Amino acid sequence: MNETPAIRLSGLRKTFGSVNAVDGVDLTVRPGEVVALLGPNGAGKSTTIDLALGLARPTGGSAELFGADPRRAIRDGRVGAMLQGGALLPTLTVAESVALVAAAHRHPLTVAEALERARCTEIAKQRVAKLSGGQMQRARFAVAVVSNPDLLFLDEPTAAMDVEARRTFWTSMREFTAEGRTVVFATHYLDEADTYADRIVMLARGRVVADGTPTEVKAVVSGRRIRATAGSTWTDAATAAIAALPGVRTVDHRAGQLSIVSDDSDATLRALLAAHDDLHDIEVTAHTMDEAFLALTESATAAQGALE
Repeated sequence: MNETPAIRLSGLRKTFGSVNAVDGVDLTVRPGEVVALLGPNGAGKSTTIDLALGLARPTGGSAELFGADPRRAIRDGRVGAMLQGGALLPTLTVAESVALVAAAHRHPLTVAEALERARCTEIAKQRVAKLSGGQMQRARFAVAVVSNPDLLFLDEPTAAMDVEARRTFWTSMREFTAEGRTVVFATHYLDEADTYADRIVMLARGRVVADGTPTEVKAVVSGRRIRATAGSTWTDAATAAIAALPGVRTVDHRAGQLSIVSDDSDATLRALLAAHDDLHDIEVTAHTMDEAFLALTESATAAQGALE
């Protein structure tokens, strides 16, 4: 079936003077996908979202939402956004803020439903000026979803939220995406991208340096990590000897904890246990999203530096 993409960015570029904030981004997002945008500060995440929403004019390339100009999709109520720079009127209550936005759309949710989706019912009567940072984020989410959009952009949605508030937010987000809606979110919390995204698009210096499922992105860092608790008689010589075992790339021993990165974890583990039967609490894990993030962004920075 030929399905119109929710988002299509083609050769998208945005320069500010001599700075290439977005440098030739090609991205297609299908309806129903949950996509995380990752990248270090200055990677171009927020600018890419602004261009996709038609809030900024591209220097080159194009952006389409549902096959049309972004502003048309927004006028039709098909797009919601929760942006870092978005502000709510401080003198209004949360419910009044949501109602104000709802009045501008043809087929909005009820105010009560939008408040419930964003877990804002208990703060509905509070004035915006009195909200905490986490409460403000939830209120902005309610404003973003009240239009009942098919596509939702979120820029650092859980900033200023504590751990419990973040968990609550993503519970409500799962309810939203379970209905087949499309979500694109930028975040600095790599665990959020790993846990909640179907797909990760990693940016560095305005370019896409990785695009795939969380498992595929983490796989760019080869090998696995073996962790174990060493016995009380463990020595520096034993640590040095592990470096010579099959597949071992690096080894580290601190405070009784052994950490080994191996390109062949099976061979390493067999040799390790044959030589050290006093190891316990052994676990073998794939590399984390943090490690993939660092490897990809550092590689992109090094490659760009070589061209300059």
